[in-house]
Amino acid sequence: MIKVDLIAGARPNFMKVAALCAVASEFPELLLRLVHTGQHYDEAMSEVFFKELGLPTPITHLGSGSGTHAAQTALVMERYGTWIESNRPDMCMVVGDVNSTVACALVAAKEHIPVAHVEAGLRSFDRTMPEEINRIVTDAIADLLFVTEESGVENLLREGRQREAIHLVGNVMIDTLFRMLPRALELRSWSTFGLLPGAYAFVTLHRPSNVDDPQALAEICDQLKWLAERLPVVFAVHPRTRARLEDLPGEASFPASVRLVDPLGYLDSLCLLAHARCVVTDSGGLQEETSALGVPCFTLRDNTERPITLTRGTNTLIAGDWKKFRAGVLQLIAGGERRERKPIPFWDGHAAQRILAQCRTTWSRGEAMKL
Repeated sequence: MIKVDLIAGARPNFMKVAALCAVASEFPELLLRLVHTGQHYDEAMSEVFFKELGLPTPITHLGSGSGTHAAQTALVMERYGTWIESNRPDMCMVVGDVNSTVACALVAAKEHIPVAHVEAGLRSFDRTMPEEINRIVTDAIADLLFVTEESGVENLLREGRQREAIHLVGNVMIDTLFRMLPRALELRSWSTFGLLPGAYAFVTLHRPSNVDDPQALAEICDQLKWLAERLPVVFAVHPRTRARLEDLPGEASFPASVRLVDPLGYLDSLCLLAHARCVVTDSGGLQEETSALGVPCFTLRDNTERPITLTRGTNTLIAGDWKKFRAGVLQLIAGGERRERKPIPFWDGHAAQRILAQCRTTWSRGEAMKL
């Protein structure tokens, strides 16, 4: 049996590994061992996701916790290195672009353990983003590169990776969305806030460029107040964002039409997302999920590593252009025409099967460390 360490440590990871765990029984040759690094460690950001997504109990919990990027990455490396000394896997599978991803990939690569990277090849071309550095480093040392969209293939080839190592498989995040959507819709989470489906905006913010700069955050708050005069707003506030809002003069002046709520579980978030008139976010995952659902999304960033959400999805990149933002909102409210999403190749709910099938095939051929 092929022992595969499946690494997860932060909220976006859990939805991705859930797709792989959900189909693991179809591949009895593979033993998926869930390794929880503990990068997100409070219940709202971790444990509730395990319960809702039906994730198995982790085989180990590294307990890395928070800290600077350097400290967190180093601690995950140290503890995962200790783990594999007596529990060596045949393969290490990392997902996404968080610190746990690059940390475990580095440890495995140095121990000559094949590394598979799920969601490889995404590039924002903005190296001020910590996630961009994590992506570049992980892709440089991974043996198997599982890609969500064609731009990822192009990026990896341009960086010199062999075509044989790159596999366009689709999006495991969308696998989980399709699997969990019926349960999520049953919750009618919008009714908790006295709202109607299709008659509110859903907001999330967490990126340092938006929340750590008081001036930028104040501007965003002003725009959300403008939005709330036209649509009720449900603002799911990340712990990092809440701390910055508390330091911002006038934070309490949000009107009653802005519902500030703590981070939500996956099912509640998905229900609110699916029924929103629009979404305002800086999340990479929400750009993808809204594109799969056909919900208009306004992304408060200067760039995106997921360009397919712009060309084939329902995403609009705002890049500080608040006139563009307001015009888009007013067009939605007026019911004006908006570019419809197009089918996205391989975003069909079966990416996880393609990934595990390729792992099995690669291993059986003895090719994992030759790519």
